[in-house]
Amino acid sequence: MPAAQDARRPLGAESQPTETTSLLPPKPASTPDCSTEAGRPSRYRLWLSEIWLLARTSIPVILAYTLQNSVQTVSVLIVGRLSPEALATAAFSYMFAMSTAWLIALGGTTALDTLASSSFTGSASKHDLGILLQRGIVILTAFYAAIACVWWFSEPLFRALGQEDFICVQSSKFLRCLIPGGFGYIWFEAMKKYLQAQEIYQPGTYVLLITSPLSAVLNYVFIYKLGLGLYGAPIATGIAYWVSFLLLVLYAAFVRGHECWGGFDLRRALRPAHMAPFAKLALLGIMHVGTEWWAFEIVALAAGRLGTIPLAAQSVVMTADQIINTLPF
Repeated sequence: MPAAQDARRPLGAESQPTETTSLLPPKPASTPDCSTEAGRPSRYRLWLSEIWLLARTSIPVILAYTLQNSVQTVSVLIVGRLSPEALATAAFSYMFAMSTAWLIALGGTTALDTLASSSFTGSASKHDLGILLQRGIVILTAFYAAIACVWWFSEPLFRALGQEDFICVQSSKFLRCLIPGGFGYIWFEAMKKYLQAQEIYQPGTYVLLITSPLSAVLNYVFIYKLGLGLYGAPIATGIAYWVSFLLLVLYAAFVRGHECWGGFDLRRALRPAHMAPFAKLALLGIMHVGTEWWAFEIVALAAGRLGTIPLAAQSVVMTADQIINTLPF
């Protein structure tokens, strides 16, 4: 009788799941455990591959920031041949620019770092990244307009901070000449973040490999050949920033990066519900980066009370530091 029941049992009945059957299949004996000796080589290879990926993607970004800061570093070195006063003025002015307007470019665009990657990978429309770029440019330009007003009327501010007369007068004029170039600097940084969100890291480096030596040539021509002296430096530097921005736009338009650009749509870009979160993130980024740079600016302001030579020396040190501290940035 039991034999007859076994004959009537359907094929595979012994493999039918019951309430005591494990939900997960048994682990193959041949699969190496990561905690065993056999699993260690594959884990090490994974680590090495991740380290190589980070290095490969970060090196172009590091080079871009280094070249970007070298534009004004070379300008300081060239203008410093005029006199110690010119060296102190140029270095002090660039340092003040770094601690105010350039913070908008480097700190404010961290909002694009936060939002652009998720927009590129998770948005239903790839053109949302282009809308985000437009929103970022509008907001950061508004921030810069406020800083430009401070630059234009900076002479009374410098006097209130106890700087020497020649620094107050010449730095104010220097910053006024630099105002147009600030737009190019900020928009270039925004375009760079737009491309980096699409995993396109090299164009910023390529562009700066062109504009960094171009800036040196322009500084020499404007300062010495055209006889503009000290004020030729900010004009030449501003031109270099604008050329950098325009070259990056041309790269995005004709080489890579245009897929996420759906055209101008300021109605979508300027929606208040989306403007406020971006502005908040940008301000937080500015504060985060600015806390360190403002500390250095305080030291420079204190050095300005000691005389021309101490201020020039301190300004040169801080100009070099601007290149070094952006390596991990």
